[in-house]
Amino acid sequence: MATFIVRRLIASVFVLLGATFLMYIMVANSGDPLSEFRASSSPNKFELMAARSAKLHLDVPPVLRYFIWLKGAAGCLIGRCDLGTTLQNQPVTTLLAGAMGQTIKLITVSILLAIIFGIAVGITTALRQYSGYDYISTFFAFLFFSLPVFWVAVLLKQYIAIGFNDFLRDPQVSLTTTVVLSLIMAVVFAGIVGGSWKTRGIVAAAAFVMTALALWYISATKWLLDPGLGPVVIGVTGAAFAFAVTALTAGLRNRRALYASLTTVVIGVICHFTLQGWLDSVGILGLLLGALVAIGVGIGAGYAWGGHDKAQSARAAAITAFLVGGLIVIDRLMQSWKPFMNSRAVGKRPFATTGSQTPGLKGDFWVHSTDTMVHLLLPTIALMLITLAAHSRYVRASMLDVLSQDYIRTARAKGLSERTVVMRHAFRNALIPLATIIAFDFGGLIGGAVITETVFGWKAMGSVFQDGLRTVDLNPVMGFLLVTGALAIIFNLIADLLYAVLDPRIRVS
Repeated sequence: MATFIVRRLIASVFVLLGATFLMYIMVANSGDPLSEFRASSSPNKFELMAARSAKLHLDVPPVLRYFIWLKGAAGCLIGRCDLGTTLQNQPVTTLLAGAMGQTIKLITVSILLAIIFGIAVGITTALRQYSGYDYISTFFAFLFFSLPVFWVAVLLKQYIAIGFNDFLRDPQVSLTTTVVLSLIMAVVFAGIVGGSWKTRGIVAAAAFVMTALALWYISATKWLLDPGLGPVVIGVTGAAFAFAVTALTAGLRNRRALYASLTTVVIGVICHFTLQGWLDSVGILGLLLGALVAIGVGIGAGYAWGGHDKAQSARAAAITAFLVGGLIVIDRLMQSWKPFMNSRAVGKRPFATTGSQTPGLKGDFWVHSTDTMVHLLLPTIALMLITLAAHSRYVRASMLDVLSQDYIRTARAKGLSERTVVMRHAFRNALIPLATIIAFDFGGLIGGAVITETVFGWKAMGSVFQDGLRTVDLNPVMGFLLVTGALAIIFNLIADLLYAVLDPRIRVS
């Protein structure tokens, strides 16, 4: 394993050197960094040109100039990173530190959501092959996959940001909208569940009624202006999570695993009342600590209930506890929605069309967290839809290929439940192609984020790259390439290591 990692890192270094060398030469010959001075009528323009030439080593040929830059970049290996300065005399490392955090935050959220929903849609469509649900999912997957990201971003700004802000003046859901959305949910859930027509009809009717009631409640109470979950919704949703997680990880026949998961739901509802004061003064580190405590409580509940497989019960309870903790955090965020909307900086139009934060916004941690979530919403959806389409198709194709293998037929012939066959035997092997795609998508999303950041006015890695190209400023462009190239190399290495984890037949050596 160690030999493999070292060999891959050495090969990756040569790849990164070649990529940075080619980029440096191309950018260096793409324009004139002194063009603004040549067209200037300033009396000291020649002194300014000489100063910039000395600063950027323009008297040195680009091939040799690259090695001057490489010397400073190599210092990053020993903690003395020197990527030069911009034309405005700002250190590139300082510029990248702020920009990289914004871009990584954006693409990380997009990738995580795309993976979760892509796997869910891919598996369910594979299990319901050639059903109406499968055809609808296929249509939307190819639709989103073919749409350019900048056009999707503009549509989201128009219909979600501007349109939804106008809707919030009087958030009343019309009867037509209620019927249409209820029918859509009925078709989706009936397609996911499958089974006989009677079963599908019952599920479709239940989904239709529940969606219609939820939309009626939202309209009648104007819930969107002052939202919240409350202990009842947290308890009911948590119980649904407990049943779903137990069904996927342990099976509902494992009653002790189900009871352990439901125990964490009860503990979560109690914590919803007792932790409100702590949540008011918590920060991001406190939330991370709370997540670890929630997982620990779930593990403890699983082992306390015992059973023939304590680890299985602990796993189901830990996942349920984490999800219930997420519901409590979402409820606390919703409590900050009203003061966030009514703040002078927001002006009751919460969904922004540009920027990564609201200027002049005052409030506590939760108000600023709500502001961050709102600004992340549209660019995250834009990137997620494009990536989700590809992930769902890859998972579907991989699942169909795995489900046709001999060992799957053998597992079914042995009398194993469908859950065991799908989750334990098929799902793990179906993730191998997705591991490769995710590694490539991480680097690809950074390129896509350049466009998305431009549309939504985010000052992140995209603006660093574009500003550097426009002004022929090599240092920020090379800094962008160094960061994105290093991330792509790291995630490709992680994908290679994941192969051995997902498939025992693969050995990394």
